[in-house]
Amino acid sequence: MFLHVGVPERPSTVSVVSARDRTSWWNPGYDKGLGFMATQTVAFRDGHQGVGDLEVVRKRFNTHDSSGGLPRGNELRTNNSPRESVHNCVHDSERIIGIRAAMKIVLDFIRTVKLRDLTPQFWDGAEHLEKRAALESAVEELELLREQLDKENLALRDEVDRVSMFEEIVGTSPALQAMLSRAIKVADTDSTVLITGETGTGKELVARAIHRRSDRVSRPFVGVNCAAIPRDLIASELFGHEKGAFTGATQQRLGRFELANGGTIFLDEVGELPVETQIALLRVLQEHEFERVGGTCRIRADVRVIAATNRDLQAAISTGSFRSDLFYRLNVFPIEIPSLRERREDIPLLVEYFIDRYARKAGKHFKNVEKRTLQVLQSYPWPGNIRELQNVVERSVILCESDIFSIDESWLPLPLSGTESKRHIELPRRLEAQEKNMIEEALKASRGRVFGPTGAAAKLGIPRSTLESKIKSLKIDKNRFKTDPEG
Repeated sequence: MFLHVGVPERPSTVSVVSARDRTSWWNPGYDKGLGFMATQTVAFRDGHQGVGDLEVVRKRFNTHDSSGGLPRGNELRTNNSPRESVHNCVHDSERIIGIRAAMKIVLDFIRTVKLRDLTPQFWDGAEHLEKRAALESAVEELELLREQLDKENLALRDEVDRVSMFEEIVGTSPALQAMLSRAIKVADTDSTVLITGETGTGKELVARAIHRRSDRVSRPFVGVNCAAIPRDLIASELFGHEKGAFTGATQQRLGRFELANGGTIFLDEVGELPVETQIALLRVLQEHEFERVGGTCRIRADVRVIAATNRDLQAAISTGSFRSDLFYRLNVFPIEIPSLRERREDIPLLVEYFIDRYARKAGKHFKNVEKRTLQVLQSYPWPGNIRELQNVVERSVILCESDIFSIDESWLPLPLSGTESKRHIELPRRLEAQEKNMIEEALKASRGRVFGPTGAAAKLGIPRSTLESKIKSLKIDKNRFKTDPEG
């Protein structure tokens, strides 16, 4: 249905145009009010174009499916063309906003017409009752369409947020989707997040995605690589320092926590923090305040903390290199990123994504990927994960001289055969069994005593603490060897 609505100083000028673009009805006040026929509404004279004189709304509403909804853009998914998906979604959403604005003008006008005193010739008389009912039906239909557009616009905006949130995270595998689902759920909260995973899996990308989805998106995202900062400078880097706090501190300096105020701080490789800095970080998490190095003033910290590590923090706790209380403060909402080996089905998408990125930079174009290359890439274990794959693709784009993308297989070590792989697994087990047997023999000879000149540690030639650790890890019951209550 087309609506041609004149909105001049005369609210009695109304016309209804059919889907075939023919004026099906107009009231007598239309011709009198405008000075020309309703069928001429497309070609207005310049005199009728001024602000406050005449506005014309001509908008077509039609349905494209059985539900009466507008056609959607491309299906939104986390794949190798995220920017295109975001663009399509934003375009659809903006189109809906435009249609809604046009609807509002039409509905407001018709309500005004119905509320004001209208000419008797328009509403009075039996011949106009049917036309009035048709107009009211059209208004009702427009109201329903506007409600539907509101719902569709909200859904599209939500999908835009989701796609842009994971703009650089490529893949559709179940393992990746499960991880992203957890990230979406925690993003809207202020909870501390601990991201774990092997090196090169994209922990910072996930942290940035969580920040983009949170209420702190308009505030800073500050990243800190805890492993890249010298141990004696890490506290100053995180919390800042006062002038004269140490040699070389010639002026006051704000730390990363102050720079991230109101936003998110990302502590990468948090497992590398020295113990004394761990205590200060624990205080920030518990009390939401800190002091600059060399200062006495407490500074309030309105910061969300997202930490990441590729280390086994539980093992670090057992060796005493990481505080257990800090671990439990950080581990409020753990997210484990799957390795590339666990999501091999995503490798073709990742390869295509990286080829597109680096080919555009190099001014090259590739028609497709060599079949053998894809097989090699999918069979390789990728110990360096996505970062290693990215580097291999970039190098290949630079060196490739044809329009068929291929790689040099010598860059990737051949995967171990089944027999060799089995041997690699069996060897540690054999060594572990031999080590356990030696410790048990020493405990038996020393009657369960661990320390002292005749203890098992002395017989094995290792420190007592090392032996105690091995007894615990190998799950040896030393009490069954004891005959001396002092051992």
